[in-house]
Amino acid sequence: MDPGALKTYFTGLQSRIVAAAQALEGENGGRFQADPWQKEAGQPLGGHGLTCIIEGGRVFERGGVAFSHVNGPALPASATAKRPELAGRAFEAMGVSLVLHPENPYCPTAHMNVRALVASKPGEEPVGWFGGGMDLTPYYPFEEDIRHFHSACKQALAPFGEDVHARYKKWCDEYFFLKHRNEPRGVGGVFFDDLNEGSEGWKDPFDRCFALTRAVGDAFIAAYLPIIEKRQNTPYGERERDFQAYRRGRYVEFNLVWDRGTLFGLQSGGRTESILMSLPPVVKWRYDWKPEPGTPEAQLYEMLPPRDWV
Repeated sequence: MDPGALKTYFTGLQSRIVAAAQALEGENGGRFQADPWQKEAGQPLGGHGLTCIIEGGRVFERGGVAFSHVNGPALPASATAKRPELAGRAFEAMGVSLVLHPENPYCPTAHMNVRALVASKPGEEPVGWFGGGMDLTPYYPFEEDIRHFHSACKQALAPFGEDVHARYKKWCDEYFFLKHRNEPRGVGGVFFDDLNEGSEGWKDPFDRCFALTRAVGDAFIAAYLPIIEKRQNTPYGERERDFQAYRRGRYVEFNLVWDRGTLFGLQSGGRTESILMSLPPVVKWRYDWKPEPGTPEAQLYEMLPPRDWV
């Protein structure tokens, strides 16, 4: 892997997404604040990054788009649980991770992450892979919006094989799932990890995997922001905000209990503020609550089970 090429792409992607989201906020909206950080010498984890954060915006109640480039003497447990042969290897990782939480309950939350990691050990060949994906978490779902999002995901992966989108969609449905509630977090998207495979027409597996990762990252703006532009002015009241806060609780539960990226960051000594920027600002929980059948809130649960949206 070429660290220079990776960094150029990831930092450029961060800049493009922040600029597009900022344009939606408009002149009278909130502003993304840039927060650069650098690990101090002597800490177990080295590295630097840039977290772009918005809070209390006209459109986005909270949003974070973060670039990080970190390294350490040994992979954390979350990265070696399924690959114990990599335990003890030094690593270098970089990528872009984002979560956007709009204020309007008719606008869905979105998550996207693209990343690369190299694990090395003296006397052995380095092992590298890519990972990432994007997924949609609506509160009051619109079928046309969900189809648009999934269509963008499918188009992004079309050049890489006929079965790739179907496999990565299934992976996303299975990954973003709250096992303790037997419930999907949202309506899915695409997800892949430990990607280092080649295919016909590609001489170098790295080139293919990097191209696929770029395709996913580049597709995010067109997949998500038109939905926000369409729904951002939909009228809402306390009922909708209350349900949004309740469903955001599911988002928190997944990120803190099941998300491998959160665990990787915390176990490797990453920057806590950047790792937990994904959490929504207003959240509620209720004891064993269920929406009344036939209500708009109940419609969400009818839309959550995985299906072929395109």
